[in-house]
Amino acid sequence: MAEIEFKARAKINLTLDVLARLRDGYHLVEMVMQQIDLADRVRISTGSRDGPVRVVSDNPHVPDGRANIAFRAAQLIRERCGTDRAVTIFIQKSIPTAAGLGGGSTDAAAVILGLNCLFGLNMDLAEMMRLGSGLGADVPFCIMGGTALARGRGEILTPLYSAAILDILLVKPRFSVSTAWAYQNLDISSITNRPDNAGMIAALETGDKERIASGMVNVLEGVTASRYKEILEIKSRMMERGALGVVMSGSGPTVVGLFGDGQRAKEAAKIFMESYKKVIVTKTVPTKEGE
Repeated sequence: MAEIEFKARAKINLTLDVLARLRDGYHLVEMVMQQIDLADRVRISTGSRDGPVRVVSDNPHVPDGRANIAFRAAQLIRERCGTDRAVTIFIQKSIPTAAGLGGGSTDAAAVILGLNCLFGLNMDLAEMMRLGSGLGADVPFCIMGGTALARGRGEILTPLYSAAILDILLVKPRFSVSTAWAYQNLDISSITNRPDNAGMIAALETGDKERIASGMVNVLEGVTASRYKEILEIKSRMMERGALGVVMSGSGPTVVGLFGDGQRAKEAAKIFMESYKKVIVTKTVPTKEGE
C-alpha cells in the first residue's frame, strides 16, 4: 500500500463579478481568488490490488460515493490511467461544508495531486487543472493555489502576486446556500455595483490593505443576502468591530472580514463565537514575487 497526505487549503473570493449567462446555463465570471491557510487534511492511499474507491471522513456531513467530488476525482484519475486499484480517501475536515470556501473542490484537488504521484502519471500542473475543470469550476484554482484572476467559467486562471498577508475572520451562519440557486436567481441586468478587478490586482501588488478592503465586492451577495438578511447583519457587526472591509465569499453564506492585524481579528472573533459555531481566524497564503 502507498500513501500520501496533503494540506487542502480553502479559498475566498476577494471579488466576484458575473458578466453573462451562457446558453448551457453556466456563467462567464471574472473574480480574484485567494487561497487561505484554513485547510482540510486529505490522506490518499492506494492498494496493490483492484478494489473500490472509498471516502471516509471525521465529519458526518461529508458524503461518500458519487455525491462526493473527491470520490469523482479518484474515479476520473483511475479511468484516465486504466486501473481499478483500490483507493481510500480520508478527509479530516476543518473547512466548513457548503460555505462558499471551496471545501469540496480543494479536497478533489488534493486527490488529483495525490494520485498523480501515487500512480506515477507525471501530469504537469496544466494537465491536472484541465482534468479538474471537468469536476468543478473551483478545482483548477485549488490545484494551482496562491492568488489568481479567474475568468471564463472560472477555469481560465492568471496567477497574481500579492505583497500582503491578510488577516481574515470567517463567520459562517447556520444555513447553507446552493451555488446553483444563487446563480439562477442572479439578474445580471440589475447589477449596479461591480468589482474593479484591475484596481484589486494593483492593490494586491502593492500590499495596500485599505485599498484591498474597499475593493472587495461580490455581485452574488445581493442574491443571497436578499433571502438571508443575517449576512448583512454579520457584515455590519464586523465593520463595527474594526474590519477594514467585508465581503461574502462565493455564493455564501460565509462572510469574510479583512482586519488590520491578527489581534483585532481575534478580538472580533470572540464576540461572534457567542452566537456562531463556525468562527475562524486565518490568514492568506503568501505568494512570491514573480510567481
